[in-house]
Amino acid sequence: MALSYCTDLTVAEQRLLLVIARSSICTGPGDYEAGGPGVDGLTPALREKRAVFVTLTQSARLRGCIGTIEPVAALASAVADSAHSAAYRDPRFPEMRIGELEKTAIEISVLTAKEPLAASNRKALLAELRPGVDGLLLEDGRHRSTFLPKVWEQLPDVQEFLGQLLAKAGLPADHWSPSLRLHRYQAVTFGDDS
Repeated sequence: MALSYCTDLTVAEQRLLLVIARSSICTGPGDYEAGGPGVDGLTPALREKRAVFVTLTQSARLRGCIGTIEPVAALASAVADSAHSAAYRDPRFPEMRIGELEKTAIEISVLTAKEPLAASNRKALLAELRPGVDGLLLEDGRHRSTFLPKVWEQLPDVQEFLGQLLAKAGLPADHWSPSLRLHRYQAVTFGDDS
């Protein structure tokens, strides 16, 4: 298991979160109780409300990714719920079969608080974005989408990153509007290589 150092989580806490994620997937699609195993007896860091995404990959290909931008649950519970949802409720993929789990790598991204970006135009926004560092949430009316900082690995050009994020939200790649709301955040990401 290859773990990276997370500034506010110990390696032991990271390992435990990966075990919680894998265990929640093992319950199968129908027998899972929201919130996972509960947070009694866990460290304060794992009981703190945090926004989190869980990404599942097989042979380096996306198999599911679900999470929350807002901190709505204790970190351990958020990881359990997101892992289970990534395996069984990501609308882009069929439900995971239990036999797939052994060839599935789990990656957990713990998000920082969102910071509003007050860019008055597209050029100003592009100048503010930090490739490889910032995740971006955009909202315009009923359109909403986000890219985790990890997406910079596939889309290193800021123009393409923004264009693809707008397209993901169902907007034209060159869209700009006074009603566009933008927030950036960072993520600490760790995972296994099973």
